[in-house]
Amino acid sequence: MTDYSIDTIVDTVVSRIQKVMDQSFEIEASGRHIHLNREAIDTLFHEGYQLHPTKYLSQPGEFASEERVCIEGPKGTIQDVIVLGPERKNCQVEVSLTDARSLGVNAPVQLSGNIENTPGIIVRNGSKSIVLDRGVIVAKRHIHVKDTDAEKLGVKDHDRVSVRVFSKRPLIFEDVMVRISPKFETYMHIDYDEANACGHSKGVRGCIVKR
Repeated sequence: MTDYSIDTIVDTVVSRIQKVMDQSFEIEASGRHIHLNREAIDTLFHEGYQLHPTKYLSQPGEFASEERVCIEGPKGTIQDVIVLGPERKNCQVEVSLTDARSLGVNAPVQLSGNIENTPGIIVRNGSKSIVLDRGVIVAKRHIHVKDTDAEKLGVKDHDRVSVRVFSKRPLIFEDVMVRISPKFETYMHIDYDEANACGHSKGVRGCIVKR
């Protein structure tokens, strides 16, 4: 029978914990928000209007602005929806499934940027409004992976993985999409429904479950 010393056991445990932490990443909860294109910004505010950043986000160049709008569906309205910048080619509204039900829209779970076959919505800023014929989604949970972190995490672009969340209510999220780019910083994004399910708090981390 092998005789393991206490020091050897401790070193082994510490080594395993360190390896897990080296391969872990922060998980951010993303609340409802909207991305606007230039035409929508001109209509909702005024021609040539520029969004005013109040907080820069984890992904380089992206920011939360001080601007807020109202979104209106067939069954309900949500006020004070934050506008994220910079402006995009297409308008996109990201809500949770709970939000979608209260609005009365059948928003599909899709990757950000994919607005094909999605419902529309009315967006208002005071007396100004636009009618989007599409663009409302529930963002599919995903990990932004910086290209230099991909090998360490053992992933390729568009892999689908499971992620163990080290939170107050630990769980494993399955079918998490991996997106890799040199323009990214490595963070996982979930919505508020998912955040509540795992007892998310700021700084919570997770790691990919190896199959």
